Amino acid sequence: MDREKRYLAYKSYNPSRVIKFGTTMHNCLAFNVLKSRQWQETTVDDWDIFYADTGWIHENLPYSGFASGGLRLNEWQKVNHFPNHVELTRKDLMVKNLKRMKKNLEKEGRAEEAKELDFFPQTYHMPSEASLFIRKFKELRQNGENQTWIMKPIGRAQGKGIFLVNKLSQIESWLKERGSQKAENCCYEDYVCQKYIDNPMLVCGRKFDLRIYALCLSYVPLKVYLYRDGFARFSNTRFSMNKDDLSNNYIHLTNHSIQKQDASYNSKVTDLKWPIGSLRRHMSATYGPDVANKVFDDLQQLIINSLLSVQKVIINDRHCFELYGYDIMFSEDLKPWLIEVNASPSMSADTDSDRKLKMGLLDDMLSVIDIEQKWSCFGKTPPRVGGFDVIYDENGPTKPHANTSIHSFLGCANDRERQLLQLQKEWESCNAKVMSGAVSQENIDQYVTVPKASTKTLHSAAFR
Repeated sequence: MDREKRYLAYKSYNPSRVIKFGTTMHNCLAFNVLKSRQWQETTVDDWDIFYADTGWIHENLPYSGFASGGLRLNEWQKVNHFPNHVELTRKDLMVKNLKRMKKNLEKEGRAEEAKELDFFPQTYHMPSEASLFIRKFKELRQNGENQTWIMKPIGRAQGKGIFLVNKLSQIESWLKERGSQKAENCCYEDYVCQKYIDNPMLVCGRKFDLRIYALCLSYVPLKVYLYRDGFARFSNTRFSMNKDDLSNNYIHLTNHSIQKQDASYNSKVTDLKWPIGSLRRHMSATYGPDVANKVFDDLQQLIINSLLSVQKVIINDRHCFELYGYDIMFSEDLKPWLIEVNASPSMSADTDSDRKLKMGLLDDMLSVIDIEQKWSCFGKTPPRVGGFDVIYDENGPTKPHANTSIHSFLGCANDRERQLLQLQKEWESCNAKVMSGAVSQENIDQYVTVPKASTKTLHSAAFR
């Protein structure tokens, strides 16, 4: 099929069209999901969607595109990363962009909006900002403040290379060692040094963080969907800020890859993960529904603000989308803190529940991306697809839903299969009317909204 015919086939839904995919990631659940949709893998460039690791993106979709030797993508082709995703997914660049946005808001006299960005710990890039950090450390020490800082390599994941410090001499030793590595042409890395959150919210005495999934379809205009499911990852050991425990990663790091190495870890007893819906119900029972709703509203706004902070610097290639894995913590006052954003959140599974969550997540992601062009009869992607709810579009942040106090559906019931069945029925009705000419594109919006009756049913079942 030549390029023009392929483009025409892309522009409308065709049930007989064969979707082709390419991938560099055969050993994760994404490959299984792509195959389960009866799509065909291809090893040449005639794919409709390419599910790649970030290395492939950097090699084949460089910042300056085709002019610098990158792929020239056809209109119908999609890839799963933006070219310069690192502006959000590298620890130092994420903080740099958040700081810039906050500073710009303050200059414009928008102090309240700037205050909404106070969700990331005080951070220094090391070693370039070492002198600033040392000055700050001495200032806080003179004020009698006990300090704990956490050092993280900017380019590594799964808790690798992370350590805590509470003495200036520890940082000075690290700087000296790094300097000698550079002089000897050894491999060395830049780090970020962040103020450690030493008063985390605990459940049963254990520290945890959240893994939340956000799907960005476009940056201009910004369009973002948030997945209802996610999970809390717990430490295997009770939390302690005792000085003798600072080097104990099983207390301070919640990464599952680290926790399962603990000699006392027993996967038959617990996988140290808790569905985010269980956490929301726990917070609702402990602090009250209104407080829990406010906390999850704040989580959703944190995600929106982080994406807005990079909106002007991300290359908005229309062929790209990105599924981000957000790592977020709560302090004991229920304030959410953004720890980092992952461009390639883990898509492996240790348990049946983990597998079910991620298989559903990936399948719903592909439904939102809509390679088949099923939503063309609607004129736009529906506001909810499976477990994904739109939280920001061309009109700005979504408004609170009618007949409910719930603004964010994060952690609410994910009745994705029932919703997809309902959406399929609406699509079949809409598609039949569009094909027959009974409905024009101008009047198509009524088929994208959820009927009021089903809305009430959905809200009443939100916390089942």
